[in-house]
Amino acid sequence: QVQLVESGGGLVQAGGSLRLSCAASGRAFRGYAMAWFRQAPGKEREFVAAVSRSGITTNFAASVKGRFTISRDNAKNTVYLQMNGLIPEDTAVYYCAATANAISNTGGTYDYWGQGTQVTVSS
Repeated sequence: QVQLVESGGGLVQAGGSLRLSCAASGRAFRGYAMAWFRQAPGKEREFVAAVSRSGITTNFAASVKGRFTISRDNAKNTVYLQMNGLIPEDTAVYYCAATANAISNTGGTYDYWGQGTQVTVSS
């Protein structure tokens, strides 16, 4: 069992930056690929970014590539999402997720989810 707790969300103006954190507890963190997903009001949940167990491999949604970075610190059991150049379309609840499988862009692959943190970007 893995428990995930997100933090770092908030209100920011367009063009600004935020860094989200996801702290994991439970079984060995380094055994899980990690990802961030988001869900805007009235929309389906969508993939944002993922990082492999080692942190070497990363994937990004086309909509955030070049603006967001994902990283992990296995010593701190934490994964980060650095979001730069935020735009109003990035407004959503952001969820952290973990899978014992290989890195994936598909939500159904992920076994554990956090409660989410709200990110609001004003224009």
